[in-house]
Amino acid sequence: MKQQNTVIKALPVLFGFFVMGFCDIVGITSDYVQRSFDWSPQMTGFVPSMVFIWFLFLGIPVGIRMNKWGRKNTVLLSMVITVVGMVIPLISYNSITCLLAFALLGIGNAILQVSLNPLLNNVITSGKLLTSSLTAGQVIKAISSLVGPEIVLLAVAWFGDDKWYYCFPILGVITLLSALWLMATPIARERESETSGLTSTRDTFALLKEKTILLLFLGIFFIVGTDVSTNYISSKLMAARFDWTVEQVKFAPQVYFFSRTVGALLGAFLLTRIAEIRYFRLNILACVASLLVMAFVENEIVNLVCIGAVGFFASSVFSIIYSMALQARPQKANEISGLMITAVAGGGVVPPVIGFAIGGIGIIGGIFVTLICVLYLTYCAFGIKPVGK
Repeated sequence: MKQQNTVIKALPVLFGFFVMGFCDIVGITSDYVQRSFDWSPQMTGFVPSMVFIWFLFLGIPVGIRMNKWGRKNTVLLSMVITVVGMVIPLISYNSITCLLAFALLGIGNAILQVSLNPLLNNVITSGKLLTSSLTAGQVIKAISSLVGPEIVLLAVAWFGDDKWYYCFPILGVITLLSALWLMATPIARERESETSGLTSTRDTFALLKEKTILLLFLGIFFIVGTDVSTNYISSKLMAARFDWTVEQVKFAPQVYFFSRTVGALLGAFLLTRIAEIRYFRLNILACVASLLVMAFVENEIVNLVCIGAVGFFASSVFSIIYSMALQARPQKANEISGLMITAVAGGGVVPPVIGFAIGGIGIIGGIFVTLICVLYLTYCAFGIKPVGK
């Protein structure tokens, strides 16, 4: 009976990971934004920044305020902000309102990522299942990332290319339903002992003095940078190298997200049986190999396989790093969550760098920027001593 009650409470929390995946539509929608406003590759590179830069500013403050607000209330706040953002383009569509919608999507997503992972701990209390549970959440997020572009394409099919932004209200309705489901589900608020301690931004940043926390913080920065950049350049790679049409290039991000979904699903299973640090190391080495092949072998099938391989092998890295951080300082779960989610700003920093690299030396420049991110993760994987080891 207790297990059944846990599942009932976990379902709306896990569905929140589906809403979390909405930010990944920035990959496919950046192409539509570029055509709508005739932007350069460099300017278009800032579109993902409008979504992900907010993690830099909000991660730690929200982690601290969550001690007072409560995790569930913070999740609900994030969804309200997301719904508001999704309505704005319908009122008036121009470059300003479009960027504002992306910004509110990012703000809501930043707050959601800070609060949703700890809220899962309120329901699933077994430390042994922490990494696996977080990876299961990433599976749902990956499914959302796979479905998100389809929602965009559905809006385009129904209303035309110039009305692509009609995908926003669809995402808004799903977010609203998620909020109502969570609101109706009784979840006990976390105990004071779980949220006591750090009360300032300075104290939270002081955690970075610990080498392990610093390595994991930068690991989150670069895994999100890898994720967003691979999504961002996948369609551009196929168009630049093989002259794929607008219709054809939509397939590249779908390959990436499908592979990431399969990888996350497999990871949720394997991480209950394989040491997380070993799994991290094996997968990140495979990522390096995939990007090297992508950079130097110009073949349609090979490049698509490499795009999918990066998604597959990188799919569980975020949850592994996040889980390792929580295990390193479990008594500071909220603050660690805020600190780690601040590093998601890597998704806003890396794409503009890629945009300038593509504008300067071509698509291979974008691949090498992604490779640099993965090389750091390789250093991170072999430079961390797991807790208790």
